[in-house]
Amino acid sequence: MRNPNLDTLLCALLGPATADALFATLDLPPCLADCEPGSVTRAELAQAMNMALFEGLLERSPNGRAYTRETVEAGGSVCFDHGALRTVRWHDNGALPPGEAAFARILRPLGFRPNGRYPLDRLGMTGRAYAHEDAPEHIAQFFVSELHPERFSAAFQHAVSNVVCSSRDPLTPEAAALLWELERDGTLPLAAAQRLLPVLVGAFARQHDVPAVADYEVLLAESAEMAWIATEGNAFNHATDRVADVFALAEAEKAKGRPMKPEVERSRSGRVFQTAYRADIVEREFRTADGRLLSRSVPGSFYEFITRKREFDRATQRWTLDLRFDAGNAQGIFRMTANAGG
Repeated sequence: MRNPNLDTLLCALLGPATADALFATLDLPPCLADCEPGSVTRAELAQAMNMALFEGLLERSPNGRAYTRETVEAGGSVCFDHGALRTVRWHDNGALPPGEAAFARILRPLGFRPNGRYPLDRLGMTGRAYAHEDAPEHIAQFFVSELHPERFSAAFQHAVSNVVCSSRDPLTPEAAALLWELERDGTLPLAAAQRLLPVLVGAFARQHDVPAVADYEVLLAESAEMAWIATEGNAFNHATDRVADVFALAEAEKAKGRPMKPEVERSRSGRVFQTAYRADIVEREFRTADGRLLSRSVPGSFYEFITRKREFDRATQRWTLDLRFDAGNAQGIFRMTANAGG
């Protein structure tokens, strides 16, 4: 049986047909079996946001859409492990709070808590994970990365400012107030949650104006990741399916001719294994020096796969799923947008 609050939220936001498809595709957290219709918990709202963001990723990733369709047609489902987004921690960021701060103010009221810091030094970035306090194994985590322009050239920093200085803040005063209420009470009335959800989903998008092609070229020469942010903003960079055997899946997808990463990334712990499709190519607009708009093919988002092993927690004397990430894995996976084309 569907959770009534989750059903109402998704039908209102996406329409009944898309909501039906999402319920047929994604595993649902067991904690959502209980529900008080009309009073939306933070876990319900977090799951609704995650499902809507997953749908948005599929719209931008034909390979991910084809995989999920085949999985459901074969009687399977997707265990949504985590979504990743990229931010830039920069003082000249328009009205948008810089870096992680723009999303911590959303994730914390929804019940997400920090779950590790990961230096991505080869990329000039830092990654931070957020896991949901109420259902860490079942509600998809967030991997939020910050790019540090000060680690790059002066010309690069100038181009970053040119691109992101026009950023708008997607959170309205009402949305900020509702997030405060949610953090205080842990619940919102259904009508308030329905007003808040589209604002939250809309935060995971590009908030700045169409970038200049000259700035894009400067960024691309030093950082494929910042060039990606220039065109895609804070959209989901990838969404991840947690599977039982990522090695077998990778070989099966390669046999189908899918653009898989050549090798599976292995964590230092030996418990987390990741691979992915190369990013799908999308058409994006750029401004020329004389003010015209031109279209160019650039890397978009992609679909990832992960296998997590269980570990023995000596403090609790229980076996738990290893929900950590790995800096080496992350930097390898990030190359899926760098290698997809320019």
